[in-house]
Amino acid sequence: MKNSINTEQEEMLQNPISRASFMKTSALVAGSSLLFGLSSCQSSPKPTVEKASVKVSPVADAAITAKPKRVAANPALLPPPIKQKITQTHKITLECTEVIGEVKAGQKFRYLTFNGQVPAPMIRVRQGDTIDLTITNPTTSIHPHNVDFHAVYGTGGGAEATMVAPGQTKHIRFKTMYPGAFIYHCAAPGLDFHISSGMFGLLLVEPPEGLPEVDHEFYFGQNEIYTKDEVDANGFLNFDYEAMKNENPNFVVLNGESYAITDAVYGAVKVKKGETARIFFVNGGPNLISSFHPIGNIWTKAWREGALANNPEKYIQTIGVSPGSCAVLEMEFPVAETIKLADHSLSRVVSKGLMAVIEVEGTADTEIFDANPKFN
Repeated sequence: MKNSINTEQEEMLQNPISRASFMKTSALVAGSSLLFGLSSCQSSPKPTVEKASVKVSPVADAAITAKPKRVAANPALLPPPIKQKITQTHKITLECTEVIGEVKAGQKFRYLTFNGQVPAPMIRVRQGDTIDLTITNPTTSIHPHNVDFHAVYGTGGGAEATMVAPGQTKHIRFKTMYPGAFIYHCAAPGLDFHISSGMFGLLLVEPPEGLPEVDHEFYFGQNEIYTKDEVDANGFLNFDYEAMKNENPNFVVLNGESYAITDAVYGAVKVKKGETARIFFVNGGPNLISSFHPIGNIWTKAWREGALANNPEKYIQTIGVSPGSCAVLEMEFPVAETIKLADHSLSRVVSKGLMAVIEVEGTADTEIFDANPKFN
């Protein structure tokens, strides 16, 4: 069975090592790791590609002036719950696409992504299922890439076996042995730069009985982006390695772009009063803990660290999610309101671009909340 993880996302863009081998290979790719550029979203046509030499080409004038693409993942586009009770194999393809987008209006940034979106496509399976993974790196890429799955028993979470230079394709297969929500991310040399630039996503391994039914499911990813303060002559924000070393980002964002899931950019997500929702949340980091909080609401159920084998905690106001981890969170919507999903390290909301909005549609219920009570 194919697990579709990005065809809808591409349509939605309307206008738009191994840990063990890290030090060993750093010297080999240091030159390419220091160069930034754009690649087109070009798929490799074959399941395997002969080893290619790494070529670094100047960014074409046409690419520099091209309209930036949307990289912010639509939080409502995620795979549906797994209905099939017997184990199955999911064929997954991840393409390492280097894309020009905008962190905020008028400020272009060279994103590194899986399949052109941030966070990378959510992958959904059941415990005991097998993932048959193909990872490709187009010839137009600047950097080598790979993928480390925290849900994998295997060297580097599969990172060593999936290292792909530009023009290469690799193929692995692994069994999902334990339930939960787990991050996956690029772990090539300079992995903090790769993750900060967008290469992280969530793999959900449902328990055998599945998850309780809810009315909506949404998918959000947080990360920090480290850039120079000013755009260059071509309108680009260039990456700031010194700021990353000091853990002082210019931006902390949900779904890759500043205030992306608000009416100011791509629009809020919408639900109705009386419904329920589940949020799959991944913190790519690479460095900062998220204090994830729904302003005007509460987490009715919360599985810390995405640990679905455990009983959920209930009625949590703010949940800490470490970089390189996940949370599965449920909400109820008893009143019509506007909910702001925030990091309660609030300077990130006020000054660094982190917020998403859920609009709850419906009539007022003054028994629960009355904005204009009459004086007795």
